[in-house]
Amino acid sequence: MFKDSKIYVAGHTGLLGSALIKKLNKYRYEHIVTRSHAELDLTNKEAVFDFFLTEKPEYVFLAAGKVGGIISNKTYPADYFHINISIQDAVFEAAKEYDVKQLIFYGSSCIYPKFSPQPIKEQYLLTAPIEETSEAYATAKIAGIIACRAYNQQHQTNRFIALVPNSMHGPGDSFNLENCHVLSALIRRFHEAKINDAESVTLWGSGKVRREFIFSEDVAEASLFIMQHVNQLENKHYNVGTGQDYTIEELAANVAKIVGYEGKVLWDTSKPDGTPRKLLDSTRLLSLGFRPVVSLEDGLRSTYQWYQNQDKVISKTSVIFEDSHAKYI
Repeated sequence: MFKDSKIYVAGHTGLLGSALIKKLNKYRYEHIVTRSHAELDLTNKEAVFDFFLTEKPEYVFLAAGKVGGIISNKTYPADYFHINISIQDAVFEAAKEYDVKQLIFYGSSCIYPKFSPQPIKEQYLLTAPIEETSEAYATAKIAGIIACRAYNQQHQTNRFIALVPNSMHGPGDSFNLENCHVLSALIRRFHEAKINDAESVTLWGSGKVRREFIFSEDVAEASLFIMQHVNQLENKHYNVGTGQDYTIEELAANVAKIVGYEGKVLWDTSKPDGTPRKLLDSTRLLSLGFRPVVSLEDGLRSTYQWYQNQDKVISKTSVIFEDSHAKYI
């Protein structure tokens, strides 16, 4: 991928998409193409084909999709399945039809078995049942990963690349409590508790399950790294993680410290914990020479600073955040 290559970032306003834009600008890539959902509905195959025919992107980062937390996944499983499958099918077919040189598709760590051996190797995919609460979303992502392999195999190419980052955080994340992930939910809950002088914050689950987190800009950096090393890739998907995980209890303590909340943290053990542990084995990617560089604490501080700077954070009694992230990004 050269500085004058034409690059399309799908989902450019979302968590990962905005990080990709930042990195591409940092490294002075000259021809970056974006479209908002209002301008291009990626579930509309005809519109997607027209866009690829007109713009002729050479490289594609497919960071668009419907994402959300446990509540949203349980409430709208059909939406998660349909929207993500539709986007993937339309963009993959257009990339094949109009000779895109490389496309990076992003999976999710929820694709792996709920009780997978740890750390999770890429080959553990489809070896046991997945977490029920994210089944529809995870199935759509699994389909995308298999599609990358299938297109490459049938058309004798290395055009389609699948990366599987662990839980991401960073500027541009969603803080809508119905749709956001654990880290952004913790930031919002502790922020609101601080400004409202709340004596305690009650969090779901036991706090004992473990999660790995990676800063969105590290995933963006990994994506650009991959684009420069395509000739070294196998027709397989690649995990993207830090190799370090934390209990939700440890994470909550870190977030509370960064936010400045000094009240009590209570745990509602009647609520689900989800998968006991999700630590990725990223040896396959690391062996190519990539290393994540942003620590959890630095990433949390950057994310919280971005959250505070949003114009929507205006009220002491109500923090309102418009959730563009949950709508195709």
